[in-house]
Amino acid sequence: MTIRVVIADDQPLLRTGFRALIAAAPDLAVVGEAGDGREAVRLARAARADIVLMDIRMPVLDGIAATRLITGDEDLAGVRVLILTTFEIDEYVFEALRAGASGFLGKSAEADDLLNAIRTVSRGDALLSPAATRSLISRFLATPSAPPPADESARRGLAALTDREREMTVLVATGLSNDEIAAKLVLSPATVKTHVNRAMVKVGARDRAQLVVFAHRCGLAG
Repeated sequence: MTIRVVIADDQPLLRTGFRALIAAAPDLAVVGEAGDGREAVRLARAARADIVLMDIRMPVLDGIAATRLITGDEDLAGVRVLILTTFEIDEYVFEALRAGASGFLGKSAEADDLLNAIRTVSRGDALLSPAATRSLISRFLATPSAPPPADESARRGLAALTDREREMTVLVATGLSNDEIAAKLVLSPATVKTHVNRAMVKVGARDRAQLVVFAHRCGLAG
């Protein structure tokens, strides 16, 4: 099955480069290009995109607001947003994850990393490298403001977790991969994946990225 990709970046040269890379992959296809966030939202719907490569800083509507509109639209429930950043750890990345993005990738990434990132997010997995996640969370925890209070649905989700699932959620939020969690708890990676997936279902997280956000909202991380 071909993965349909929309590229949203206000720099035409970058869009051209991304298009050339993606078009060369047999399982990927570029179905639209947007120079601003509002056009990205329109194309996500009109082009029946699977993935939107979303720059954060764009005119008319920024990437965070555009991501929020896409992930908040039931008609676009199958669309995943992969944030593109100039720096892998960007001051707006956590806000983008809160808005519903499935992960992020630095614009300086290698070509193969970009293509694999698209495939990873398309599968429903989150693109949160352990190193990047740790740095991101460290910055988030260093800010003076505390995580916002969890709403009622988040509290219900938290109450539904088993002790093991809560433990997994905490470890995911610290940036550990499934393999690292398995080694730490002396479990198989498959068992860890099962617990993590069950936790995501119970708390209503679209993917691993949203599980990290959930952990912060509920005060599990930190």
